[in-house]
Amino acid sequence: MRIAIAGAGNVGRSIAQELIDNGHQVMLIERQPRMLRPDRVPAADWVLADACELASLEEADVAGCDVVVAATGDDKVNLVVSLLAKTEFAVPRVVARVNRAENEWLFTDQWGVDVAVSKPRVMAALVEEAVTVGDLVRLMTFRQGEANLVEITLPPTAPYVGQPIHAVPIPRDAALVAIVRGKRVLVPTPDDPIEAGDELVFVCTAAVEDDVRAVILGPAGADRHRDRA
Repeated sequence: MRIAIAGAGNVGRSIAQELIDNGHQVMLIERQPRMLRPDRVPAADWVLADACELASLEEADVAGCDVVVAATGDDKVNLVVSLLAKTEFAVPRVVARVNRAENEWLFTDQWGVDVAVSKPRVMAALVEEAVTVGDLVRLMTFRQGEANLVEITLPPTAPYVGQPIHAVPIPRDAALVAIVRGKRVLVPTPDDPIEAGDELVFVCTAAVEDDVRAVILGPAGADRHRDRA
């Protein structure tokens, strides 16, 4: 893919290097000359420009990008970059960094954002994921499609422990995409059994999260969630 990243700070450079290592073509757009450090990510294309200016994005051929990442440390800039990328250049995928948790509500498809990455939310989700057994933890939201990446760690009392996946009545608009078992990540097949302690990773709409919780954990697990809510 061809990917443009607005913001060449530590975050932008780290994302760029990771994507380049995975075989993608990356362009870093930075407006401050002192932050222009091509030696840090030499395989990237570096552009000195203001990503909030339409002319700069046109000159950088953002319209030819598959993905734009708004990765600056300023939420206002990230919103403007996202909106321009989506509305003016029809970029298929726009990912935006959220720096301040109180601004997270703005990062929606109305501002051109397909995926918003909030550091506070991600850290909180990772803490919950590490310590929570027997409840659903939301790891990430894909806003344009109104879908979420969620995880459930199975307690021994879960109703389908020991049974194959095809026996589990997974709700419509939900898909089991991975099973984390110890240090292994398994791509689930219908005949794979699920075990106590498995971390089940689903992609589902927000509307069916409670249904997924009820199926995987049984009525008792759903009742505990309602009691806490």
